[in-house]
Amino acid sequence: MAGKVIFYALFCVVIFFCVDHINATPAIATGWDPLEICLENCAQCKKMFGSWFEGPLCAKSCIQFKGKLIPDCEDLASIAPFLNKL
Repeated sequence: MAGKVIFYALFCVVIFFCVDHINATPAIATGWDPLEICLENCAQCKKMFGSWFEGPLCAKSCIQFKGKLIPDCEDLASIAPFLNKL
């Protein structure tokens, strides 16, 4: 029984040191660029809606407002200015 406890204790120490030396950088630590996300969302909406979505107009608004108004393809209010009637 004591052997199992020592084994598990050593195992935990080894895992701790292995995890401690991982050099991962999560996205939340590096931040994100709202302009980049805005442009990516414009491209995604263009793929989803095709010719009904004015992708270049969306991209211009991203640049003009510096990514402050990020379009959400599932939120009609945020993409309404970029939809056309064909």
